[in-house]
Amino acid sequence: MSWQAYVDSSLVGSGHIDKAAIISVAGDSVWASSSGFTVKPDEMKNLVAILTGTGDAVAKAQADGVHVGGERYVVFRILDRSVYGRQGRTGICVVKTKQAIIIGHYGEAQVVGNSTQTVEALADYLIKVGY
Repeated sequence: MSWQAYVDSSLVGSGHIDKAAIISVAGDSVWASSSGFTVKPDEMKNLVAILTGTGDAVAKAQADGVHVGGERYVVFRILDRSVYGRQGRTGICVVKTKQAIIIGHYGEAQVVGNSTQTVEALADYLIKVGY
């Protein structure tokens, strides 16, 4: 399956995510994304820094939030491989695998728990197959 197929079928196609992207774990390239969902280079680098615990990136994210797709999200949870943020009734779930970072956005119509579970499940699958 292509990276774009994971975005279109496994994430957005699930109905639990309305926009998504898959980027390299180095944060230097976008492998696939939903139409109109653009993750900027500085946003990718910041996500990598948070997920790898580089410098004061985690503390800065908790204090200032995180930007994805040009929007600011309040970070409410950072785990070993995941970052969760919200903006009103919408939000993001960002999960790191061995070689990729999956970014899922959920809208007001989606249930947060289902959305995060969808992104985490794809991450688990990719890790299992070596990505």
